[in-house]
Amino acid sequence: MRSTIRELFLESARQRCTGVALRHKQAGTWHTISYEALEQQVRCVSEVLNGLGQRPGAHIAMFFDNEYRWPAVYFGIAAAAFTAVPVDAKLKEQEVAHVLRDSEASVIFTSARSYAIIRDIADQLPALKHVIVLDGQSIIPEEKTRVEYHDFETLITANAGIAATQDAYFEHAVPSASDIASIIYTSGTTGRQKGALLSHGNFCSNVDALMKLIVIRQDDNFLLVLPLHHVFAFTGNLLLPIAAGSEISFVESLRTVGENVREVSPTILIGVPLLLEKMYAKIKAGLKANKMASLLFAIGLRKPVIKGISKSLGGKLRIAVVGGAPSDPAMLRGFMQLGLPVLEGYGLTETAPVLTLNPVDALKPGSIGKPLPNVDLRIEMPNAEGIGEIVVRGPNVMQGYYNNATATEEAIQDGWFFTGDLGYIDDEGFVIITGRQKNLIVNREGKNIYPEEVEAQILTSPYIVECLSLGYKSPNETGEKVGLIVVPDQEAIDAESQKRKHTLSDKEVESLLRIEVKKAARQLAEYKRPRFIQVRTEVFEKTSTSKAKRYLYAITPTEV
Repeated sequence: MRSTIRELFLESARQRCTGVALRHKQAGTWHTISYEALEQQVRCVSEVLNGLGQRPGAHIAMFFDNEYRWPAVYFGIAAAAFTAVPVDAKLKEQEVAHVLRDSEASVIFTSARSYAIIRDIADQLPALKHVIVLDGQSIIPEEKTRVEYHDFETLITANAGIAATQDAYFEHAVPSASDIASIIYTSGTTGRQKGALLSHGNFCSNVDALMKLIVIRQDDNFLLVLPLHHVFAFTGNLLLPIAAGSEISFVESLRTVGENVREVSPTILIGVPLLLEKMYAKIKAGLKANKMASLLFAIGLRKPVIKGISKSLGGKLRIAVVGGAPSDPAMLRGFMQLGLPVLEGYGLTETAPVLTLNPVDALKPGSIGKPLPNVDLRIEMPNAEGIGEIVVRGPNVMQGYYNNATATEEAIQDGWFFTGDLGYIDDEGFVIITGRQKNLIVNREGKNIYPEEVEAQILTSPYIVECLSLGYKSPNETGEKVGLIVVPDQEAIDAESQKRKHTLSDKEVESLLRIEVKKAARQLAEYKRPRFIQVRTEVFEKTSTSKAKRYLYAITPTEV
């Protein structure tokens, strides 16, 4: 087994050389990058960092959307013994500032689109020394500041010569399996995002286990849809195909997935339930509109129908892997009837990430599959029905949370990681999740939303004294939305009444609170913002430690 991301990458680069590593579309034309060319870019990135005075272990942030240079930047960081800090490009200023400040990132790679955010928060980041902007030549400020700004392409060109020699920094900066490859931030239950310390060994062990369960070929083409800052996409859609010497095709955007599928003919698709649900809905709609196809499918003559559906998906798709949120078993069974196995799995950021996966030859819709070969999984304190907290251990479990010993001690006990999810193991060894011990809200896109983080932001309003953020589901949807129950601050409401020179009616109070919620929520990423709000006049019932008894409350949707 390859024990570092460097070994994983270089082995494939040497074996595949001129073979296609990445495929991306620009100005209407598909372009390819070979493994050989990718290695050259990786070496240049590491040399750039060396030239900026960075040393092994330095924390280097990545704050830009998926694009063809993302793999080169990441491997240029991690394969050269630096530590990468991938950041969600859709986060708001204060969220980005926390991640970058907490991680003590000294260099940030960002895009021209996100440059303004970094410029505005740079003074809040004492560890930050350099900002490297992709396509940034026209926006780099001329004036000298504490933080130095650079254009990516200019630096790459300047360092290409030394990067290609035996004296290059890359030749000598070799990480070990226990070195931290990535610090990936996941929201904390106290509202503070926590940085999971994931080593080279964590990632490589997960890739190794996945390759024992799924046959991956060098001629496989992985369609990349999910953002690479997310550990599910990172391990499954970048490390896994690179380890196998396969190809990766970047979609242009979520709007062009269907078009891009037909253009590049992927063989493997990794996604969240929402993506698969949309694909399946289109397939069903197409069947319904074609009476002959519907009839053939109904009477069991499915081969010609399946062939036509396969052609609409590029003609070569053979496996899909889904995770990040619960999947509709009916959808999974539907894909099985169409000859496309969809493997549902389960994992967390802290476990690099995959813990369980449905076997290709024994799918069980409604379950999250069986533990990976190198993962130990047990149920902690099961009740009479066998349901308890899912706890795991294995070489893929993180080393802890950066700068957060308390959270680390709570999460990892005697080598076991406590997931906070509830479930049981059935007679066939499949794991079934029944709920969450944590208050996590998981939306249809598989994004995790911690209510405490939302609540902390909403409580910045002087008109709100208490609030609870709760997940709720709309009919026929598997994912959750963010709802909010708010309690007005009566003193602030009275003061507002005096200001307006009349006592505010219930309707006016509700209108004021809705405006306040929307205003406060602007500082949250779009997917974390409350979609519904209800107003409550009494404070929440509390436990002996003054925490609201969440289980007593539920959202009765009233649109914001």
